[in-house]
Amino acid sequence: MFSLSSPFSLILILLLFFSFSASASASADPSTIYDHLHLHGLPIGLLPKNITNFSVDSATGRFQVFLDQPCNAKFENEVHYDLNVSGVLSYGQIAELAGISSQELFLWFPVKGIRLDLSTSGVIHFDVGVVDKQFSLSLFESPPDCTAADPVDQSSAAGGAPVHRYGAFSKNEVQNLPLEDSELRATS
Repeated sequence: MFSLSSPFSLILILLLFFSFSASASASADPSTIYDHLHLHGLPIGLLPKNITNFSVDSATGRFQVFLDQPCNAKFENEVHYDLNVSGVLSYGQIAELAGISSQELFLWFPVKGIRLDLSTSGVIHFDVGVVDKQFSLSLFESPPDCTAADPVDQSSAAGGAPVHRYGAFSKNEVQNLPLEDSELRATS
């Protein structure tokens, strides 16, 4: 029979206590980027399902997400995710966001930040530079399905040049592509 006063019993109790403490703290560590979003008070549907890898610096909140391919998701507007998405997480917001664009009418705008409206329940803001877009929080309850995006959107941009969607250029940069010989002959 064990006695709580014996040294063996005390050591056994301490070992059990520390093993439960270690397993509880290990389970509290976020294992997915969606867990990190949730811990920062953000909806998990801000990022799509096709994430292959991610990294988060817990000291600074800086994160990077890697997708299997650039893709588009539909909320109220079309949203484009580049191959890599990065930003800085803090409670209720993502700052310094790169790799997400939102379509408004026929134009694409980079989303520079996302924040919850803490005073008004149910609203999330997308900072697209010139405009602050408001969406219902309910649109982002679960990670969206994301369809593969064309590498180059041939829709008309400034000057009629294609808008490059990934690679060395952001989706919103208009490329001054050299004209091919056939195009030069046709205009001469």
